[in-house]
Amino acid sequence: MRTATIKRKTKETDIEVTVNLDGTGASNVATGIGFFDHMLDLLARHSRIDLSVKAVGDLHIDHHHTTEDVGIALGQAVKQALGTMAGITRYASVHMPMDETLSRVVIDISGRPVLVFKVEFPRDKVGQFDTELIASGAMRPPATARPACPALRSPSSDDEFFAALAGRAA
Repeated sequence: MRTATIKRKTKETDIEVTVNLDGTGASNVATGIGFFDHMLDLLARHSRIDLSVKAVGDLHIDHHHTTEDVGIALGQAVKQALGTMAGITRYASVHMPMDETLSRVVIDISGRPVLVFKVEFPRDKVGQFDTELIASGAMRPPATARPACPALRSPSSDDEFFAALAGRAA
């Protein structure tokens, strides 16, 4: 079974992420950031990856450290669970429509840390969640997962749906 657990403790956060790449999409997510929990739940459900995230962070300051460190731990867990990557498809692409949003995702799990993320948010927040945390890379699994993945956006007026696609694209 392709599973991994990563624990990450910093001055600002205490994170534990467990993934099962051969799961059913079950999730148990508690970061203290409602919209981020929602996005991680959608990631698990739509990818059919079982995901457990427990995060305690300095939310009294802002959400940045928690989202960034969860992204780092998630990327490390996926990379570790993939192991030698034997038997997986290295390249994939998809156009994904969702209400008034269209996302294009191209992924190459090649081992090279490259990410192209072409997104503009018309608003600074979705609810209480700062959209800059997505754009800055805090919500995407980082280069430790090593995907090369461009995501391109078509015009949309629904930021939550677009944020969902952007989170899935990373």
